[in-house]
Amino acid sequence: METEEERIAYAVRNTRILRLPRQSLATFGTTNICYYLLTEPAYAEITQETNETVIRKGRVIAERPRIVTPYYLSRLEGFSWEARRYFETLAKTHGSNAPGLFYSYRNEPKELSIVSHRWQEVVDKLNAEIDQGNDPLTSIIKGEDALWDVSLLKFIYEMVRNSLIDNISEMGSRGLLRMDAKGVPADARIRIEELFTQVFRGEADPNELKAELDRWDLFSEYEDRFLSLFRRRR
Repeated sequence: METEEERIAYAVRNTRILRLPRQSLATFGTTNICYYLLTEPAYAEITQETNETVIRKGRVIAERPRIVTPYYLSRLEGFSWEARRYFETLAKTHGSNAPGLFYSYRNEPKELSIVSHRWQEVVDKLNAEIDQGNDPLTSIIKGEDALWDVSLLKFIYEMVRNSLIDNISEMGSRGLLRMDAKGVPADARIRIEELFTQVFRGEADPNELKAELDRWDLFSEYEDRFLSLFRRRR
């Protein structure tokens, strides 16, 4: 019997990115990517019916990449202990304040349909439709039905890998990779200022701002300014 790790490895090996978006992930904005994820139905292994294709259509929303450090990542919530061990390894190898990019996504499934055509025929039809619409941010993925979300993650990884050099170059040209004496990148300071503005306008939760300051170990520096946000509301 296969282990979960073996099943995931199999899904990754058998995932093919048949059409990548023609544009990289935006360096200074949100990227909205439409995807068609095609799979042969899981029951095909039992029925030997290979003339059907499952089509999952959705969107991957890629938020603006942020400059972070291993120290910052180690203080984020929601990561497993294996991931935290990895962050510790990064800190030992490159330094706790070595800058890197952090990408965050959300998946928005839209439609699921099953058509009576082989997946190769579906790919040809979709490519023709995408070319006619001249959409630079649409992708086609051939994945595994039982672990289609793993196939989607592989697509996201490929998007990041193809965008990383351009994103780093553009951020570097604007000086956002520069670190201050406290080991905080310029991009993080800008993010903090944006959060202060959003909280002041009532557009963001103060707890989000407090958490960001804590992750960078900067709350004491901004404490008076943070507390003043509440004094103004009285």
